[in-house]
Amino acid sequence: MTDISTETRSVVIEKEIPFPAEKIWRALTQPHLIEEWLMKSDFKPVVDHRFNFSADWGAVDCRVLEVEPNKTLAYTWGAYGLETIVTWTLTPTNAGTHLRMEQSGFRRDQRQAYGGARSGWPQFFEKLEQVLARVE
Repeated sequence: MTDISTETRSVVIEKEIPFPAEKIWRALTQPHLIEEWLMKSDFKPVVDHRFNFSADWGAVDCRVLEVEPNKTLAYTWGAYGLETIVTWTLTPTNAGTHLRMEQSGFRRDQRQAYGGARSGWPQFFEKLEQVLARVE
């Protein structure tokens, strides 16, 4: 029998993006670019670096867990009792890069946060692609 209180869900978005991993990596790790598609932040791609994402509605407290340039980036994502992990995986393809984002750790009682992530991340992905198309 599974214990429903410890069971968690994830939001996963995967997309083939027609840009090299290095360019996507910059958009995922440079604060001035992150601000254009996600939120303001004081992010640094350094393991254990604590940083915040901030928006009109409030802030997200984060800590970098894993950094493998142009390949993997993971950080905690905590706000309003939410403790999740966001993991970005970049895999080169013939047409560009397969970008995978997983936000894991949503508890069953966090329906609103889970729903917010499910509707929010596709919009962030769209903005990210717009930034990539515009930036050198």
